[in-house]
Amino acid sequence: MGKRDYRRAIRFWLALFIVGLVVSGVTAFPLEAELHWLLLVLSAPAVRPIAETTCLLPWIARVNEGLSETNSRYPFLAYGTDWLAFAHLVLAVLFLGPYRDPVRNKWIITFGLIACGGVIPLALIAGHVRGIPILWRLVDCSFGIFGAIPLLRCRWLISALEQA
Repeated sequence: MGKRDYRRAIRFWLALFIVGLVVSGVTAFPLEAELHWLLLVLSAPAVRPIAETTCLLPWIARVNEGLSETNSRYPFLAYGTDWLAFAHLVLAVLFLGPYRDPVRNKWIITFGLIACGGVIPLALIAGHVRGIPILWRLVDCSFGIFGAIPLLRCRWLISALEQA
């Protein structure tokens, strides 16, 4: 594999990771509307039995109710999720560094892997403290695991690029 092929592969995996961060960020802004839509989907006759059996419907209904009540009485609390969304977008911009020059900016890949690893204890510990069901905490953990996959691939490709 030539240097051009390594760079192309690195850019593919980084683009995938950046898109994931952007989607995560953008979807953190309209949480109340998204939860309402999700509740409608989970309440549909074809989906409802599965959503109830897996306890997903009651959980999403509870979260929707809590978010709606909180937003109506204390809308300023949603400002915290606005900053969460902004952080995702800023992190996406950070990964443009290794997209442009992977060898010089390989430290950003390491940073990303550390952040992905940090998702797991945060989800398990804070999720427990906040009363988040274990299955939902495992879904949250999966973001760190699946986020690490393209970054690990990039790390390997950057090492190979350095050797080429």
